Amino acid sequence: MTRRKKTRSLADKVTIRTGRRKDYKQWRHENPDEVTSSRRYTQKKRQQRKLQAARKLTRQETGQSIEIHPDKPENKDD
Repeated sequence: MTRRKKTRSLADKVTIRTGRRKDYKQWRHENPDEVTSSRRYTQKKRQQRKLQAARKLTRQETGQSIEIHPDKPENKDD
C-alpha cells in the first residue's frame, strides 16, 4: 500500500470534488461561506502585518521631519 503525500492544499480535503480543478473552483465559487483560510495562513499573514507595521514605524521615527504647512505671513489682497 502506498502512502498518500501530505498536503496543505484545501482542494484535496473537499469531498465534493470530482478530481478536476475546474470543479473545485466552481464549488468554491458557489459556497463562499464554507471556504475559509487556514489558521496557518492567517497566523502567518497576521505576523507579516505586525512586522510591516513595526518597520514602517521605525522608518517614520528615523526619517527627516519636514514642515508641511510652514507658518507664513498672511497677505490677503482683496
